[in-house]
Amino acid sequence: MSTPRSTAAGKVLRVLSVFDREHQAHTLSEIAQRAGLPLSTTHRVVAELAGWGAIERGENGSWHVGLRLWEIASGCPRTQILRDVALPFMQDLYEATHENIQLAVREGTELVFVERIAGHRSVELLTTVGTRFPIGSTGMGRVLLAHATRDIQEAVLESPLQAWTPHTVTDPDMLRAQLERIRREQVFVSDRQLSETTVAVAAPVRVGRTGPVSAALGIIVAARGAGRARGLREPVLRAAFGISAELGRRARTTG
Repeated sequence: MSTPRSTAAGKVLRVLSVFDREHQAHTLSEIAQRAGLPLSTTHRVVAELAGWGAIERGENGSWHVGLRLWEIASGCPRTQILRDVALPFMQDLYEATHENIQLAVREGTELVFVERIAGHRSVELLTTVGTRFPIGSTGMGRVLLAHATRDIQEAVLESPLQAWTPHTVTDPDMLRAQLERIRREQVFVSDRQLSETTVAVAAPVRVGRTGPVSAALGIIVAARGAGRARGLREPVLRAAFGISAELGRRARTTG
């Protein structure tokens, strides 16, 4: 993502952008350093954000994202309806498998995880709600990439692809063939592409049965259960079809 300009709003965005999953809390001086702003400017911006509730100060004196910011973000229309519709289907899929169930959307050449159900016996994941990954890195991401516009696909295929494990497909020609197979089969088993300990099964979520792909639904199991993962193709596909049909129904009702 681009760095905001040094306007008043840009300075606010630069301060907020220093917080992420890996860096959830900062001192004032750390915020100034990471945002590239003078300490006096940072102090003023932080005070204004804190007064509004966008950030909060912890007991140890460091700052973190505030509840008010979460309240606003949770109302994002792009994901709110999607999550509301998808959650019952995700819960059914979880009850049938007791494995990690995830929902993700594409933003540019990245995917963002917007919902997740996990059990205490589910395999540990690298991903959580709100995290971003390069779209070519995960099974769900490759499903989204397979249905992205040609310019997005070429931007990914023409860039160096990170090998997360020895099994990661990084050759552009092999990936093109994989994307074509995903479009044809509508479900994808990602075998240890992101982590050597996990296998993912993912399917596209559309707006209606034949509408545009708006998200990807995935289930993640331990790599030692790779054989079982292939048996989950049909349940994942059925759940994705169910979400798609309900999204289409709501679109027709409100359209």
